[in-house]
Amino acid sequence: MKKFKENWEITQNWQLLFPLIGVLFLGYSSLKLVKLTPTNWFNSADSYFLPYLIASFIFVGIYYFFLKVVLYTIQKLENKWVVDQRWELIRIFIVFAFTGSSSVFVGRPFIKWIGITKDNLYPLFYWILFIVISLFFYQLLLVVFGWLFGQFKFFWNFEKNMLRRFGLGKFLKD
Repeated sequence: MKKFKENWEITQNWQLLFPLIGVLFLGYSSLKLVKLTPTNWFNSADSYFLPYLIASFIFVGIYYFFLKVVLYTIQKLENKWVVDQRWELIRIFIVFAFTGSSSVFVGRPFIKWIGITKDNLYPLFYWILFIVISLFFYQLLLVVFGWLFGQFKFFWNFEKNMLRRFGLGKFLKD
């Protein structure tokens, strides 16, 4: 545990919460993907064990893949993103995960509230509009979740850079 704390620059025990949340989210995402796979490949009535064994191997494989991708990404972004301690990168990833999921959960009822459905709008236009509305909520929620997780300054700067890339930088005052 001491080596883990030193590697992630954890100085206080409450900071261990973020790696734990990260590991739990990786497990949850892996489990959701396993549920999409057909686990009844071998439809033998006398063996209920085999599908669960296959699903367990798939879960471990997906989890391992996600973990490697996240650790590789953290390693690459460690020098690009300026943070005080390395564990804060996990906190930033958690904010991105919350924001991405939440923007869809907020955007879907909003588009329904304004009266737009797949039935009354051409599907291509519906999805383009849905992506634009979700992207709008993403911008707002990114700063809100960044503030809730104690990374407001990082996400406010990130947001300003993103808006500049969208060509909306003229509305920002530095």
